[in-house]
Amino acid sequence: MSAVSESPPSIWDAQYRFLLAGVVCLVTVVAFEAMAVSTVMPIVEDDLGDIWLYGWVFSAFYLGTLIGVVAGGHSADRTRPVVPMMLGIALFVVGLVIGGLAPEMSVLVFGRLLQGIGAGVVSAVSYVCVGRGFPAVLHPAVFAVMSTAWVVPSLVSPLMASVIADRVGWRWVFLGLIPVTLVVALVGGRAVATIGAPAETQQDKAGTPTGRVVILALGSALLLGGLGMEAIWIGLIIATVGMLIALPAFIRLTPPGTLAARPRLPAAVIIRGVLTFGFFAADTFIALSLTSVRGESTIYAGVVLIFSTITWTAGSWLQAQYGRRIGGGKMVGLGGLAQAIGAVVLAAALSSVVPVWFWILGSAIMGLGMGMAYTMLSVVTLDEAALGSEGEASSALQMSDILGVALGTGLAGVLVSLGDRMSLDPWVALAAVFAMSALMGAAVLALSPRLSRPVAVPGVVN
Repeated sequence: MSAVSESPPSIWDAQYRFLLAGVVCLVTVVAFEAMAVSTVMPIVEDDLGDIWLYGWVFSAFYLGTLIGVVAGGHSADRTRPVVPMMLGIALFVVGLVIGGLAPEMSVLVFGRLLQGIGAGVVSAVSYVCVGRGFPAVLHPAVFAVMSTAWVVPSLVSPLMASVIADRVGWRWVFLGLIPVTLVVALVGGRAVATIGAPAETQQDKAGTPTGRVVILALGSALLLGGLGMEAIWIGLIIATVGMLIALPAFIRLTPPGTLAARPRLPAAVIIRGVLTFGFFAADTFIALSLTSVRGESTIYAGVVLIFSTITWTAGSWLQAQYGRRIGGGKMVGLGGLAQAIGAVVLAAALSSVVPVWFWILGSAIMGLGMGMAYTMLSVVTLDEAALGSEGEASSALQMSDILGVALGTGLAGVLVSLGDRMSLDPWVALAAVFAMSALMGAAVLALSPRLSRPVAVPGVVN
């Protein structure tokens, strides 16, 4: 009697395709908004003013995401995922309404905070849906499809957002996404509703990661707010208080030795934050540099940002092909070097004597560096995580990642605001931003050897 061979499961099977489509659509909407705002922010600043809040538009989003990711994940561990998912979408939509109708920059910052919290919840719950809704053998394929939910918006949304802002106004970059989000929520929500509650629910404990992340976000906000204040001494006191609040929370949320970049796992976590700090500090202010210093359109700025996405993808392919062969530490170091070189090119491109296509070159080099280093740090983290602690290690890496983006964009905004208060030419402060980004790339290069495994010496216990 011959055994009947069954075909392996596929993500396109009838029982999986509806959930896959729902999750991908939800993530795509969030990704579109996250990628679109950078391009239109120069127009927003021209309309609303308050350039000192420019960086906060981005920092608020990512600090909110930091809170939403942890809160959403823990909520989904206690109930059906559709409950926190719908709450996250509701917060995201409210943030879109506030952002689109904002009469001043501070209101837009608040709207972006709500968008970030909602986006974080959606992201975390999407991962929970993958874990519960698909067999383990399909997880790599599902995550591959989900990655397109970020890649496609990265390629399309900057240019589309610039056209919308130019033709009908920047507010429709926010408001125009509301009906799309509601339709996607209806479809995606039905799919997510098919996922039940966990068999065993976790009990709330004092000092849970959610509470510590809120403290970390609050401390980071005080740090950035204090550094951006006109009253220097008061600002320094507030910034110091913020740092004292944030540091203990960060230490508790990351592996021991993270701040000291102890080899392998702790080093991977801190390097990830340094990497995203440097990249997004520069990337966020490319559009403003092109419009305010070089006199280019937001459409050209969108094209420049697209090139960094393309090369990020190329860099990810390079690390996938050659990362294991040359070693994770060397690959991450090369990524940091590329980021530093790209940032220097962008700083040079502020000068009118440098061809404007140098902006494409600098952005592309930075994107290549991110692609080479970013995913490799995830590989190192999973390689070094103790059995059964992969989620905890990945959470620390993601937290450092988002915090790096928030602090990088925030401190870059502080530099631009300081230059404006001192009545300096715009290129001076922006050059300082790109110089800071280059230093972060150099720091990644300097720390990268700590990712390599020590060479075993006979008779010596490592």
